[in-house]
Amino acid sequence: MLKIELSYRGMVAAGMALLTLWALVNLFSVFLLVVTAFIFMAALLPYVEWLCRHGFNRIVAVLLILLGVLVTLGTVIAIVAPAMFDEFRDLRSNLPEYAEDFEDFMSDLGFETDRWDLPERAESIEWSKLISGSQAVNFGQRAVFGIFSGLTVAVLTAYLLVDAGRLRTFVFRFIPRGREPDAQHFMNALSRVVGGYVRGQLITSVIIGLYTTAVLLIVGVPNAVAFGVLAAFADIIPLVGAFIAIVPAVVAAFQESPTQAVIVLAALLFYQQFEDRYLVPRIYGQTLNLPALVVLVAVLIGGELMGIAGVLLALPTAAAIRVVLDYYLDRREGGTGIPESLRDGEVLAPDKSPAG
Repeated sequence: MLKIELSYRGMVAAGMALLTLWALVNLFSVFLLVVTAFIFMAALLPYVEWLCRHGFNRIVAVLLILLGVLVTLGTVIAIVAPAMFDEFRDLRSNLPEYAEDFEDFMSDLGFETDRWDLPERAESIEWSKLISGSQAVNFGQRAVFGIFSGLTVAVLTAYLLVDAGRLRTFVFRFIPRGREPDAQHFMNALSRVVGGYVRGQLITSVIIGLYTTAVLLIVGVPNAVAFGVLAAFADIIPLVGAFIAIVPAVVAAFQESPTQAVIVLAALLFYQQFEDRYLVPRIYGQTLNLPALVVLVAVLIGGELMGIAGVLLALPTAAAIRVVLDYYLDRREGGTGIPESLRDGEVLAPDKSPAG
C-alpha cells in the first residue's frame, strides 16, 4: 500500500505553489513587465542614490533620471528614423544599378556573374506586395502595444526607484531571524550582476556608436550619425547584433562605391573582434560568465516569449538565474552563498551603492 500523509502546512504550501503557477501562466505578460522594471531599477538605482547624496530630493532624482532616458530615446528615434527612411527609399529606387555595380565588383574579383542576373531580378521586385495592408495594420498594433508596455515599465521603474528603501524593508520582514546577512549578500550579488550588465552594455553601446560614426565620417558615407546610433542599439542584441550593426552601414557605403564598402566592412569587423576579445572582458569582468550555449538558449527562449524585448532581456535574466543557482550550490557546500567571482567589482561597470 502507498500511504501519503500531508500536514496542513504542506497542503497550504502545495496550494500556494499551484496558485503561483496559475498566476504565472495567466498573467505572464504582466510578470515580464514587472521583471523588466526590476532590471531597470537595478541599473538606475546607483545614479539615483548619487543624486540623492548630492542634495536632490529622491522623487526629483528619479524624475530627472527617467526624463534623461526618455529624452535620449526620443533623440535617437528622431535621428535614426528619417535617415533609415531615406536610405530605404534610395535603395528601392536604385536597386538595379546597385545590383549591376555589385556584379561588376564580384566579376573583378574573379567570380562568374553571367548567370546571376541580379539587375533583372532587382527590377522584377514588386515592392507593393512585400508589405500588405494587413501586415501594416499588424505592425501598427504591435507598435502601439510596445509603446504602452514601455510606458508601463517606465512607471513601474519610477515607483520601484522611489520606494527602494521601503521595498527592501518589506522584503526583509520575510527573512528568518539570523539570515539577514545572507539575504543582504545575495541581494548585493544579484544587483551587481543585473545592474552591472545593463550599465556595462551602455558603455559598449556608446563606444561602438562613436566608432561607427567616426569610420563612416572618415570614409564619406552619408547619414553617419544615424548609422552610428543604429549600431549602438544593435550592440544590445545578442548574437545577431553584430550583423545588424554592420550590414546597413556596408550597404550604405556600397551605394557610394565598392571600395568604401570594403573599408567600412573591414573596420567594423575589426571592432567586433576588439570588443569581443578585449573590451567586453574588461568592462564586465565576471559579471555574466555565461557559457555560449546558455546565451544561445536564453536568446531563443526570450525571442519566442517576447520577441525583440525578450531577446534584450534574455542575458540579464539568465545572469540573475545564475546568481540564484550559484548561491544555492555554494550554500549547499557550506560556503557563504556568494562565489568568489561575484565578490569582486567590475572595472568600468561599478554597481555598488549605499542602498545596496
